[in-house]
Amino acid sequence: MGSAKGESMRRPFVAGNWKMNGSRASIQALLDGIKAGIDGVAVAEVAVCAPYIYLPQVAEQLEGTAIAWGAQNVSQEAGGAFTGEIAISMLQDFGCRYVIVGHSERRALYGESDELVAQKFSVVRAAGLVPILCVGETLEEREGGVTEQVVARQLDAVTGLEGVAALADAVVAYEPVWAIGTGRTATPEQAQEVHAFIRGRIAEQDAGVAEGLRILYGGSVKGANAAELFAQGDIDGGLIGGASLDAEDFLTICRAAR
Repeated sequence: MGSAKGESMRRPFVAGNWKMNGSRASIQALLDGIKAGIDGVAVAEVAVCAPYIYLPQVAEQLEGTAIAWGAQNVSQEAGGAFTGEIAISMLQDFGCRYVIVGHSERRALYGESDELVAQKFSVVRAAGLVPILCVGETLEEREGGVTEQVVARQLDAVTGLEGVAALADAVVAYEPVWAIGTGRTATPEQAQEVHAFIRGRIAEQDAGVAEGLRILYGGSVKGANAAELFAQGDIDGGLIGGASLDAEDFLTICRAAR
């Protein structure tokens, strides 16, 4: 169902999701550390997704480097009377390349539905930025044996709205919710199984899109387990939470993506 990386042209990708962490000083130090070591990461594409308010600082610090930057969310609205929201045009203004949509925390804590996530995906893609679409199941869903149904439903909301070809301009991140920040990691085999399912589901609609689609794993990825996870045939990199806040940990993970 899945395919070996050797047959494909998928470039490994590691993105840091800083979540609601950081200060001007800590971000300056973190980015200085990442910039200092990034030359040793020739293979993988690397990006950091920062809180909105720090995007100008991140853009300035990373200008001229090989490291891309992105946002953790976006409004589905183009602009107007939406107090506290951030429009895609604002992210474009600061040179964002990536936008995370549908992170499990947005779905669970802020009630973002599959339909809303699909609308956000659409807005990001229409602006020429790259959505990082997060999918994944809770512990209850995994124990109930419905992992594949949940992931399929989350994917179908996007392909139903945008068509499967839209995924050619996107990245998918599989994040088992039960392994985020819990210290529990899906085994490489568990992760690979779902990644292969995702690629297989897309392949049923378009084999070419499926072959080119980068599917990242997120869920307690650390320097110590990254290489084993990334060695799996359908795991093309990672969406990294806590470990992305430490330059050396993050670089170790980036180096593991071959």
